[in-house]
Amino acid sequence: MEAAQVRQFEPKLMKLSVLTAALQELTPREVRDADPDRAVEEWLEFARELDLDYIQLSAALHPTEADVPAEAMLDPVANTLDLRRPMSPSRSNRILAAMRRNNIGLSDVAYFDNMLHEDPAIRRKKHDFMLRVMDSAVALGADAVCGFVGRNQALDLDQNLDDFQDSFIPLLKAARDRNLVYRVEQCPMPGWTTGDNFHNNIGYAPALWIALHRIAEKAGVADQFRIHYDPSHAILMGQDTRSIFQYLKDSGYAFLIGGFHVKGQVVNAKGVAAWGYGGQTVLRGDRKDGKPSANPRDQANAWLKQVVLCEHELPGTARHDPLAYLQNRTVDWLDHQLAARELLDIDVSRTFLVVEHEYPPARIQDKNRLLPVLKGSIAFTRAIDRAAACMYALQHEVLAAQGIRVQGIGREAYRS
Repeated sequence: MEAAQVRQFEPKLMKLSVLTAALQELTPREVRDADPDRAVEEWLEFARELDLDYIQLSAALHPTEADVPAEAMLDPVANTLDLRRPMSPSRSNRILAAMRRNNIGLSDVAYFDNMLHEDPAIRRKKHDFMLRVMDSAVALGADAVCGFVGRNQALDLDQNLDDFQDSFIPLLKAARDRNLVYRVEQCPMPGWTTGDNFHNNIGYAPALWIALHRIAEKAGVADQFRIHYDPSHAILMGQDTRSIFQYLKDSGYAFLIGGFHVKGQVVNAKGVAAWGYGGQTVLRGDRKDGKPSANPRDQANAWLKQVVLCEHELPGTARHDPLAYLQNRTVDWLDHQLAARELLDIDVSRTFLVVEHEYPPARIQDKNRLLPVLKGSIAFTRAIDRAAACMYALQHEVLAAQGIRVQGIGREAYRS
């Protein structure tokens, strides 16, 4: 009888990173406005204290240039990377020196905004800024940018597919010209408008990812279009990670996910009972006399479409709740990491796992107070990924090589 093949135990870990919007005010505004690259330098130092090897560098239009007031945002964005002036050799050299000094790299450069805005002038401003983001990614040695697609509010969703072809494909071509990948995060952004639309980022679900990728494929930029998967948005829409990954595999698109945001969502069952998964549709206070309230703080109530249903989770801060996992009412992080390995076409050791902090009670703008919170979440994320890596290597490699069966059944995709 032929001896069984022996496969060594070699678990493969993902690369851990953090989105710098986790602490927006690390460098005071009066300091970083006068010396923009100081904010990046201080975040690199902070990342070293967090025991990280990478950061996801957040860029955004400066508050003086943004079309949405900060008061109207649920989670104000961070312009850690200030691009009022384009990246120059002197700026990139300074940041690269800080990266070397702290031994911290970039997972990518992120700019989350509506690339299909219906106002041509506003859209042009956002596209020009994204091109600056792409140039910065190249100058700083990153191979990807991360952001949204968005939605043209003047068009229906089918028409938005045509707008994607006309207006977003040029951004993918710009990424191709720079040897970059554009990773799209799938948040539906329900609070982006005080109107009735829930889906304001058309790249919100797997079937649409595939539709958009097919458009990109026809335009010759398929390799530039990838998804930066965030399980919190799946929970918001009643989906579970394993079924999403299985759907992509069944459809021949297991390659589409190119990175991960590690951010959870904890569903408020009482909110679902009151409003269903469509969110709060009336009596929010974001509209007055049939139009958006003149007070930007009132407009932030548009986010009740989402927050009446659930609250963002910083990994490790939500209670362990097996029943909630089975009901898709919070993220089962261990199964998330297992499913990624079992179902997706990824190179695990080159894939980034980016911690994103949007848990409201812990949105602390004080470094000393936030440090142990973020450090604990990052340690939790690392431990969960290690546990999944060990389970996968043991079951799918070591045991499989010797023909030893794995016990039990485990979570199943599409199970009702």
